[in-house]
Amino acid sequence: MKIGDTVRYLNAVGGGRVTRIDGDMAYVDDDGFETPVLVRECVVISHASALADAPVAKVDIAKDRAAAPTKLPVVETKDGDVLNLVLGFEPENIKALSQTTFGAYLVNDSNYYIYLAVMSRGNDEERWTLRYDGLVEPNIQEFLFELTAAELAHFDRLEVHYMAFKRDRVFEAKMPGRVELKVDTVKFARLHCFRPNPYFDTPVIAYDIAVADRPASQPVYDAASLAEGMARKERDVRRQANSERKASNLNSPRPKNDVIEVDLHASAMFDSTEGLSSADILNFQIDRFTDVMKANLHRPGTRIIFIHGKGDGVLRQAVMKELTHRFKGHDVQDASFREYGFGATQVTIRASASQLQEHRPKNGKRK
Repeated sequence: MKIGDTVRYLNAVGGGRVTRIDGDMAYVDDDGFETPVLVRECVVISHASALADAPVAKVDIAKDRAAAPTKLPVVETKDGDVLNLVLGFEPENIKALSQTTFGAYLVNDSNYYIYLAVMSRGNDEERWTLRYDGLVEPNIQEFLFELTAAELAHFDRLEVHYMAFKRDRVFEAKMPGRVELKVDTVKFARLHCFRPNPYFDTPVIAYDIAVADRPASQPVYDAASLAEGMARKERDVRRQANSERKASNLNSPRPKNDVIEVDLHASAMFDSTEGLSSADILNFQIDRFTDVMKANLHRPGTRIIFIHGKGDGVLRQAVMKELTHRFKGHDVQDASFREYGFGATQVTIRASASQLQEHRPKNGKRK
C-alpha cells in the first residue's frame, strides 16, 4: 500500500484514497474526512499508478453498505486446534518509556475465532473499565487498545474473558475462560522488563491468557494477607538471629567495633512482592532500617552498612531523611566503594548525651 491507493476497509463499511501513511496507520480520505485506519485492515482496490491522471476515486458508500463485507479464507494450522492466547504490551518508543504509549495486542495462536473482553481497574478502585470487546480472527495478532503512561495508575489489575468457536465447519468446543492478572505497572518504566517474545518483533511485556486449551494460572494476592505473611517472616528471621547471637556470645566475646550489614533490597526481604505497591515495599524497608538503628543505639562505635542499591535513589533519600531527622547525631558516610559500589551507606553509632552523662564521675571529671 502507498499514498494515492484507493482502499476499502476490511472489517468496516467505507473506504477512500490514502492521503498519508504513518507507521502502521493509514489516513484515508473517506467522503471528505481523513480517517485513521490500521494498514492491515485495508484492502487495496486500485493502485495510485493506475490513477495518476485520474480524479480522486471515492468509494460509493451507499452501494458499499449493501455489499457483503470482504471475507478472507481462514487457513488452519496443524496444531491450531489447541487454544493458545497471549496478551502483549509493546512500547511505541522503547527509548522513552516514561513518555511513550503502549499498544496492547492479543496473539490468537489457534484456528478458533475468539470473542474477547478486556477490562482494568486500579488497586484502590472497585469498579472496572472496559478496554476492549470484540472478535479476534484465527491465527492473528490483533491490536486491542492503546495505553498511556498516565493510565497506568488505573491498570493494576486486568481481567480477560474469552470464548472460542469456528465458523462454517464443525469443531471441538472449548470452555470459556476468565483470567485475572495482577499487573506490576512499575515494570512499564524499566527497559529490562521488556523481553523478546516469539510472537513479537520487538521486546514486550507479555502475559499468557490461555495455554494448551486452559486459562493461564495467574495468582492474584491480597495485599493485606501478603503483608502479614512478610511481617511473620521478618519476626521469624529476627528470632533466629537473636538465638544465633546469644549462642555466639556464649562462645566468644563480641568485637567492640564490628560491622553489621543490612540488605534493604526488596529481594532480600521478601520471597515475592506480588500484591505490594512500591509505597508498601518502601514502608517495609524503612521499618527494617528503623528496627536495626533502635537495636544498636546503645552500642556506641558500632558500624552499620545499609545496602540500598543505586536504583533511582528513592530508598537512599528515605534513609538519609531518617538519619537527618530521627536518628541525627551519628556519623554518616558512603560505604566502601570497592565492596559496595555506590549502593550503600555507613552509619557509625555515637553515644547520646545521656550515655555520656552516665560515664561522668560525680566531681565532673572524666574517669
